[in-house]
Amino acid sequence: MTSLKDRKKFGIKGTLRWHVIRLIVVILAALLMAVNIKTFVNAGGLFPGGATGLTIIIQRVALKYFGLSISYTPINVVLNVIPVYIGFRYIGKRFTLFSMIMVLANGVFVDMLPNYSLTHDPLLVAVFGGLLNAIAITMCLNVDATSGGTDFISIYLSQKKGMDAFPIILGMNVVILGIAGFLFGWDKALYSMIFQYVSTQALHGLYRNYQQRTLFIITDMPDRVCSMIYATCGHGATLIDGEGSFAHRNKKIVYSIVSAADTRKIIPRIKEIDPNAFINSVRTEEITGNFYMRPRD
Repeated sequence: MTSLKDRKKFGIKGTLRWHVIRLIVVILAALLMAVNIKTFVNAGGLFPGGATGLTIIIQRVALKYFGLSISYTPINVVLNVIPVYIGFRYIGKRFTLFSMIMVLANGVFVDMLPNYSLTHDPLLVAVFGGLLNAIAITMCLNVDATSGGTDFISIYLSQKKGMDAFPIILGMNVVILGIAGFLFGWDKALYSMIFQYVSTQALHGLYRNYQQRTLFIITDMPDRVCSMIYATCGHGATLIDGEGSFAHRNKKIVYSIVSAADTRKIIPRIKEIDPNAFINSVRTEEITGNFYMRPRD
């Protein structure tokens, strides 16, 4: 995928190419999410989280209690008004624009595609529906867009406020599933929990930009390693004096926290600089203070 540095290097042509790639990926993600809704979600009577789940609840309430068949698109667009404002105002204008394209395209595809059931096994529906949902969201995130709804809120709280948005999003989804369980049966709500759990776990594995890793690097070339880390991902590092317990030689330990996605680039480059470097990569649960994250455009 084209990086921000590459886009700056190639200028207008590179930027245009990047936006075309973004548009294609966002459309494909919208189609995949729509297919998921029209097959697994509707086949199992499930309720995804966020604005999508709330849209489906409103549709099913209107049909069951009032005999009205309401299109997916207008409901979903209205529910995304406030999240879109948050994205446009605080996150990034192009980021929000491509996210709006995702929301609109997904709605159009959902309203156009017919319902089709691949399986009626509720567990299979929940598991594979959750996987497809995670893949669609990951496709958007990888090209600097979202699927709308609570994704805007999550990114805003994580990137701008330094808050862990998971408890808030989880609380909102619990309310949505509570309403769905009360109106349509608790078995549907419970299988929807499996759907959301699978989706969350798959997303956690597929998209790692919001996860951090702590690197402890014992090397004889600390200055070059620090410079490389800063040039690669914009993060600084701290040098710690150490002493080997066997040979009692003085060593420098480079301590740095980077995004999990960046470790795939940084670790091979450390080995290029110092083939004898010892690297310990540890999952970081929580950080406070300044942590650089590339701004959304």
